[in-house]
Amino acid sequence: MRQFGHILNWTLRRGSHQFPGKDGGTCINEAALVACGYPYRPVRFVCFMPGCFSRPICSLAMQLNDAASDVDRQRLIPFVTRLACADTPKIERQRADYIRANISLNDLHSAGGQFEKALKVLEGALAIGRQAEPLEQNKVVSRMEAAQKVKDPPPLGEMATLPAKLKSWLGLTKAAERVE
Repeated sequence: MRQFGHILNWTLRRGSHQFPGKDGGTCINEAALVACGYPYRPVRFVCFMPGCFSRPICSLAMQLNDAASDVDRQRLIPFVTRLACADTPKIERQRADYIRANISLNDLHSAGGQFEKALKVLEGALAIGRQAEPLEQNKVVSRMEAAQKVKDPPPLGEMATLPAKLKSWLGLTKAAERVE
């Protein structure tokens, strides 16, 4: 599975996405959700990932995804199936310390960036502690294909209803919303 060079015609893109669409069109963390069998949902923050995903690794992957050029970003696809590797708090701290010691995330967004170096740091962080369970290639392919074929995006869940809840708590009505 680690040899996965390209998952179908999935395209990694910068930022979070409402729904993948026909070409994938998601960030690395959103693609990882689907590959691991979770329902698709936008991932705007690493805390939106299920608990089996390593926070330091997903954070670096998200930063790298968003800082990379469109061409370099596609080189992250082999990592999609490797992010579900959360470990003990001690190991997660070791991963975070390793990442901080080896690259400044601010440097990733500077002119020229440091994609090659960051890719090596991601690989190094993934080598610390528990490795993601190997996923059967056919399962990953079928999950990714299924996500691409869905016509209507799934509901966003509780976070999507937060603005509506706030408006109701504040007493805003449909009529008041139209005035805004």
